Parts: sequence; C-alpha cells; structure tokens
Amino acid sequence: MIAVAVLLLPLLGLLLYGMDRVEDRLAARPPEPRHAGRRLRLILGGRQHTPHPAARREHEQQARAA
Repeated sequence: MIAVAVLLLPLLGLLLYGMDRVEDRLAARPPEPRHAGRRLRLILGGRQHTPHPAARREHEQQARAA
C-alpha cells in the first residue's frame, strides 16, 4: 500500500502542477492583438453609398421605364 502511494505521488504532483498552469492560463487576460491599431472593414456598415451621378440617372431611367 505504501509502495502504491509512493509511486502515485510523482503523478499527482505533475497533475497538480499542470492544473495550476492551466488555471493561470485561463484566468490571464488575453494578449493585445498585433493588429489592434488598424481596423479592417469587410462590410460597410451603416454608411450610405451614393453612386456616381451618371449611374444614378441610368437607374432612374430604368425605374421609370418599368
């Protein structure tokens, strides 16, 4: 019985150390991303896009013809 306890002691020590490292990593704040200074816009959200005046006239003519 004592032999089993002595053999399991290093395993439990490693498990305790590993769980402590995992807990510290989960509780830590995430690192600041490298690209935080610049903002990437894939979709223009909320901005009104006014088309070129010639394209607008063609669209109005097509709308009147329909």
